[in-house]
Amino acid sequence: MNSKSSNPLSLTALSLTALTLHAIAEKPSPAAQPTQQLEEFVVTATREAEPLKETPASISVVSSDSVKLAAPAHPQQILGQVPGVAISVTNGEGHTTSIRQPFTTSPLYLFLEDGIPVRPTGFFNHNSLYEVNIPMAGGIEVTRGPGSALYGSDAIGGIVNVLTKSSGPTPSGSISAEVGSFGWLRGLVSLSSGDTCIGAFHGDLNLTHTDGWRDATAYDRQSGNFRWDWRLDDDTKIKTIIGFTNIDQQTGANSPLPQNFYQSRPTINLLSPAYRKVQALRISSEFEKRFGDGLLALTPYFRDNQMDLNGSYNFSSDPRIEKTQSYSIGLLSKWRQDFPEFLRSRIILGLDLENSPGKRTEDALTFSSAGVNAFKRDIRTGALSTTAGAYTDYAGYIVGNRIYDYDVTFRSASPYLHTEISPIEKLRVTAGARYDLLKYEFENNISSSVSSSVGTSFGQAASDSKSFHRLSPKLGATYELTPDHSVYGSYNQGFRIPSESQLFRGGGNANATIARSRAENALRLKPIKADEFELGVRGKLAGFDYTLAAYVLRKRDDLVLQRDPITNASISQNAGKTESRGLEASIGRNLLKSLKLESALSYSKHEYRQWKGKDTSGNAFDYAGNEMAAAPRFVGNTRLTWTPTDAVTAQLEWVRIGSYFLQDSNNGSTSGVDQGVSKYNGHHLFNFRASYQICKGASIFGRVMNIADTRYADGAQISSGTAVYAPGLPRTFYGGMEIHW
Repeated sequence: MNSKSSNPLSLTALSLTALTLHAIAEKPSPAAQPTQQLEEFVVTATREAEPLKETPASISVVSSDSVKLAAPAHPQQILGQVPGVAISVTNGEGHTTSIRQPFTTSPLYLFLEDGIPVRPTGFFNHNSLYEVNIPMAGGIEVTRGPGSALYGSDAIGGIVNVLTKSSGPTPSGSISAEVGSFGWLRGLVSLSSGDTCIGAFHGDLNLTHTDGWRDATAYDRQSGNFRWDWRLDDDTKIKTIIGFTNIDQQTGANSPLPQNFYQSRPTINLLSPAYRKVQALRISSEFEKRFGDGLLALTPYFRDNQMDLNGSYNFSSDPRIEKTQSYSIGLLSKWRQDFPEFLRSRIILGLDLENSPGKRTEDALTFSSAGVNAFKRDIRTGALSTTAGAYTDYAGYIVGNRIYDYDVTFRSASPYLHTEISPIEKLRVTAGARYDLLKYEFENNISSSVSSSVGTSFGQAASDSKSFHRLSPKLGATYELTPDHSVYGSYNQGFRIPSESQLFRGGGNANATIARSRAENALRLKPIKADEFELGVRGKLAGFDYTLAAYVLRKRDDLVLQRDPITNASISQNAGKTESRGLEASIGRNLLKSLKLESALSYSKHEYRQWKGKDTSGNAFDYAGNEMAAAPRFVGNTRLTWTPTDAVTAQLEWVRIGSYFLQDSNNGSTSGVDQGVSKYNGHHLFNFRASYQICKGASIFGRVMNIADTRYADGAQISSGTAVYAPGLPRTFYGGMEIHW
């Protein structure tokens, strides 16, 4: 069942390369010189508005108009338009992300709102994009590859920066009401003040509900943003942003099913007791003051993140209810100095400071085979069972003892330097580095070194502190080959420190001595490091706008399961090395005046270079040379957009996710109806969107997702020796009306 999906991208990449080299080799005639176009600017790469053509990084911009047309019900439905980016649905707006890495829940990505991290370092949550109001975003910038030299820990695979909307010069507003399949209801409200004597105000409100298309997957969301832009004079401005989100969802982490149920009974949820409740508040105020060719920027911010979680992914091994919260007070400060007369050079000096106190409590859960409102049932036969494996139906639980209760404060001080210079007119060289001083201060509220619940002991670290420091450099250059084509190359380092849960909750074991040992070993974890080399070319050729990038991303000191030589317990150690190599391309062209074709394509291979250890059962493994699980080689998104008049827009979208291995061993399943299957075959999806302005102040719109009603998986793996699949959204209809003024 090997994938056959690599050929389309390989041919595309070779064609683009050949066409680009041909264009570079031939000097265009005067008649062929392009007309002057507005430059595209990006802000994520340097925290400054910079021309994209002078940025030595793979950055893609999703415009506000694209966000509005897509009207995403999930981040997956908009971020897939970026080459090399794939988002998988877990439930509601929960997700796992793949940017130059496999689909993962690991803290390898940084999620920002107007340049400020949505969560503090050390308190990463892979679902963090649901805390941002993406359907009402003013645009999204995605940087692929490490960004630690500017943003610090977690920025290894990529950065997603969601931009807020600002008010236009005149008062305006809109109200949108939308209904859809499976009890979908959404209301969006936007209001703008226009320019006033005290600045311009803009507010967005998002109210969403769905019953969920599977059993026990309902979801409610209330979120909003308020932005105030005030220009005090020509050289001074203030931007204040308030964002909030409240989420209450039933979640089975897209409850995976064995093949027979995945195909015939996909609405079943075997993990129905799971839930997730999230509250998030973010406040920031950016002050900018120009001093000739210099600029001072100060951005104090506040964050409040809270979550009450019964995670379905813990049910079979470590069932628990977790309550976490963190508060952040931080400051982003920088000084930018331009030297326009000296090789058009620029220096940016910055210092990021943050103090984030947090808390975690966990209560153990018990799932029993019979008794008070808790049982496991083999749904093949209806019989009660404790050995149903992948068919286990978790239908209830009993809350047990408190197993973790601690306070932890994260502190950071991170100076950075970014420089740019043009030794010759067409060459732009950038270099920079960031030094992160990071510290956890931990206070255990359980006095014993071990807590316990129903025969399991949980090791407790003593109150202590843990510090990390890391220097992250970067180097890049862009060169304008012709007015239509530029090339770039870069080297970037990235890293991520262990999260608070990896450090301070060592995990459980039936033996109290081993549980204590696991807690002690967790405190020895070190940061994971990454190095990336990248080459790219971008421009316009034969009517096509294009980008093409090739990269090699190597991680070292990654976490691998090992055996403690003293206790023989299963522990995580920094003993792994991986390598990811890939080619990414985006192309776009107006086929006709009213018809535009756009495509985002990527081909990658993610392999273990050193990955040797022992699993939780004591079985030795060595995955060196294997492909990583949940790592599709091919990812594609192609859109055909038709705008025959200013009042009509229609778009057909084709989404392709290639095949991938179900487990790191690359071996097949050992049981189930598809015994021996080692890969998920991937899938093709087709979506349709349209909008029509029926009069000056009113529009109607609609979407059909998964037009062909394809059965596909949002995630696939091996569980209890059985291949299991998390079924994705079936054919779904949405429709609504917007009133705007």
